[in-house]
Amino acid sequence: MAKRAKKRTTAKKRTTKKTAARRPRQAPKMLSDLFLDTLKDIYFAENKIIKTLPKMAKAAQSKELAAAFNKHLRETQGQVKRLDQIFKMLSKPARGKPCEGINGIADEGAEIMKEFKGAPALDAGLLAAAQAVEHYEISRYGTLRTWAEELGMQDAARLLQETLDEEEATDRTLTELATSVINLKAEEEYRAAA
Repeated sequence: MAKRAKKRTTAKKRTTKKTAARRPRQAPKMLSDLFLDTLKDIYFAENKIIKTLPKMAKAAQSKELAAAFNKHLRETQGQVKRLDQIFKMLSKPARGKPCEGINGIADEGAEIMKEFKGAPALDAGLLAAAQAVEHYEISRYGTLRTWAEELGMQDAARLLQETLDEEEATDRTLTELATSVINLKAEEEYRAAA
């Protein structure tokens, strides 16, 4: 009985080796594959942001912050159209790939909206969450633009640079709001309550 079990195990090993040898090898992943994968990632992220920004604008206590969120919503919708154009250039369907990074950042923003609702620090927290999103996007678009250039995709690189410029401008706007209005107001309200 022990000999039969050993023979079966040996036969399984041979079969496994033969099967593995017959399987075609997967082509190595190239920069173009990584570009497409990251493009899907940012496509998912931008569509998530389109759903999140109206909630953040509604939760904002400052009219200036709500206006900044609404302005960026319109820009983000245009950014998705640019991504659609890039997918078309690649002859690929415009499809997102779930992105845990942006999901985590969005969850933090939702948590701030819930935990700080009506609190003096709400707008400062919303602004910080929005800047986390901007920094994520800046990183992704900068990388994609560079890869597009390296892959000889100048039209895609131009579209990605246009979006990168918008993201950097939004980040500067949010920083200006934080340092000139939002953080100061939160601090004043804190001191008045103390």
